[in-house]
Amino acid sequence: MSSPRPILIHPDPRLKKVCDPVARITPEVETLAADMLATMYDAPGVGLAAPQVGVLSRVFVMDATRDPEAERRPMVLVNPEVTWTSEELNTYEEGCLSIPDQYADVTRPKQVRLRWLGLDGKTHEQDFDELWATCAQHELDHLNGVLFIDHLSAIKRQMITRRMVKLKREKGRA
Repeated sequence: MSSPRPILIHPDPRLKKVCDPVARITPEVETLAADMLATMYDAPGVGLAAPQVGVLSRVFVMDATRDPEAERRPMVLVNPEVTWTSEELNTYEEGCLSIPDQYADVTRPKQVRLRWLGLDGKTHEQDFDELWATCAQHELDHLNGVLFIDHLSAIKRQMITRRMVKLKREKGRA
């Protein structure tokens, strides 16, 4: 049975670390993935990376199905890497479960192709577009210690960081 895990709030030094590759799919990795999906759906969010729950491994989960009536499409990507990006760009208002209630426009490639290891132990490759592409790139950034606010101007980034420090102080999570 999977259970939601606490989500780290920025600024937390673990969110700025480059994560280690996963050597192989183990029961621990499977449990982590199940817990991360439970955490993501519970939050609710469309993606979640392992460092956001304090695990510095190259794993993220996503489900960019926005329609609550639609069937869920949970994905678990282990050791994901970008193999192609489109020249065409797209701007989405991004948010992050580790930076609650803060949103900003971020421009990224509109389409992206990823290769990753699945929980089945096999290599997968797939093209993503629109929100799926944005989500995949956002989560992959997390595995490299990059937050969506790192794509913003220094002034906007500092403003959001100050809000998060204040939020953590108010909640006693500093």
